[in-house]
Parts: sequence; C-alpha cells; structure tokens
Amino acid sequence: MKKIIIILVITAFFGCKDNTQSNGKLNVVTTTSMITDMVKNIGGDYINVQGLMGSGVDPHLYKASEGDVTKLVEANVIFYNGLHLEGKLVEVFEKMGSATKTPIALGEELDKNTLIGSDYFASNYDPHVWFNIEYFKQFAQKVTQVLSEKSPENADAFKANESQYLAQLDALQTKIKATIRTLPKEKRILVTAHDAFNYFGKAYDFEVVGLQGLSTATEAGVQDVQKLSAFIIENKIKAIFVESSVPKRTIEALQAAVKSKGHDVEIGGTLYSDALGTTGTIEGTYIGMFEYNVNTIVGALK
Repeated sequence: MKKIIIILVITAFFGCKDNTQSNGKLNVVTTTSMITDMVKNIGGDYINVQGLMGSGVDPHLYKASEGDVTKLVEANVIFYNGLHLEGKLVEVFEKMGSATKTPIALGEELDKNTLIGSDYFASNYDPHVWFNIEYFKQFAQKVTQVLSEKSPENADAFKANESQYLAQLDALQTKIKATIRTLPKEKRILVTAHDAFNYFGKAYDFEVVGLQGLSTATEAGVQDVQKLSAFIIENKIKAIFVESSVPKRTIEALQAAVKSKGHDVEIGGTLYSDALGTTGTIEGTYIGMFEYNVNTIVGALK
C-alpha cells in the first residue's frame, strides 16, 4: 500500500501544472492539528487549508490514505513538523518538491544546537518542539514567509495576521508562567504516557517522565511500569496524566502498580500532546490547548 501511494503521488504530481483553485487562493495542506491551527490563523481567508490529522490522531503512527494523496497532489504548499515526527509520511513528502509544490518541514528550520537529542528518531532530535512557544513563533514566521512568497498580493495581510498571532502567543506565555509560579518547584514532576513534554519541561522547569519514551510506537513493558511506579512513590507524586492521542491503559496500569504497593496516585486528567482537542472547543486551538494543559497539570499537582 505504501508503494502504491508513493507511485500515485508521483504520477499525479507530474500531471498537474497549476493547483491553484478557481477562487485564486493557495491550496495549503498541513499535517498535525497544531500546525493546521497556526496556518489558519496566519493565512486567514486568503488560503484554503486542509489538515491531514484531526483531533486525537497520533502522528507517530499515521499512514497516508488515498484521500490524503489527492489533497497532497492538489496542494501548492505542504507544511509539516519534520524531525521525523510524521515518520510514515516523510517518504511521500520527499517525492514532492518543485517550483509549484513546496513541502516545508518547519522543525528543520530550528537551530539544531538548541534541540533535545533523541535516539528514537532518524533526525536524532525530539520532534515535539511545539511545546516550546518560542519555537512555535519561529514556525509562524516561516509560514508567513512562505505564504507571502507564494501569494505576494496577500503578503501584507499575512504579515498583519502573523503580528496579531505572535502577540497572542506572547500573552499566552505571560499567563502560563504566572500559573506555573503557583506550583512549588519540588512538585514540578510531570508523569505522562509518553515523553512528549520534554520541551515544556525545559522551558518551565519541570522534570518530565514518560512511560513509553519519545515515540508511541514503542510499548511500555512490565519493567518500565514497575520502575516508574517506584519513582512515583519515592517522589510522593500526587498525580499522573493520560494523553488524548495515546491509549489510557498504560497509565491505568501504572496507577494500579502504585496502588498495589500500598500508595495512592491519582490520574490528574487528560493532556493534549500530539494533537489538539475537538474543533470548536478551547482545546481545539494551540493557544487553548496549551493553557488547558498548564491549568490541568498545576491543578492536579498542587
């Protein structure tokens, strides 16, 4: 199926000269819901945006469908996270590049010297960079640049939208820092289903421990559960967290392991890690998701 999809992409791509719709707007395809939300904020009514991954979708395991191929073929620009987050889609993206079709790996634009290393990904970096708001600002700047180059007649509008969005991100940073300051440093230990929050931890002084490691493609074993349960007991951690894009059974098993040793740990709530919440909810936007996560974490660990 993988080879068939790649062949379809290449064949359709070379048979397509101009993908701009009759309404004159750029066709933009995005991967993760975080990127989709940000691109919509910057592009506004001047572009057509189609996101491949919706609420609760795990990008680590995502596979392109034939419907996705059609979207990709019709796209003028493709924005994706990169750093091998979308591992199974990378080969498709690498086959699509020309003056009319531009796949942009936003994570590849970041200074690699500032990224967190990882042996789990071919890029050798932790790809969950959107949990550092400063990196997400750089994503926004790159998106504005690319859209302006592709649609110069709308460049002023894109720049105005970018300025407004960056101001909202600045306000978000101020708000969440104030919330985090209410949580004593010794209580800033975040235990989740997998290590999606390392950039969050680095930015806001949390120790982050994920049961499954960086990629959800790796399963947690019995020894992982026992080791982490001992860590929770030793550090008197009050709450642990499930993630919306990861099955909750692993965290429930961890909670059961802690309780079997005569200790209590609560499930503090559901965090949004690799995907946003449902469209139309507060958690359905990047800004809303970030604030919701911080409120949930701080509220449960206090």
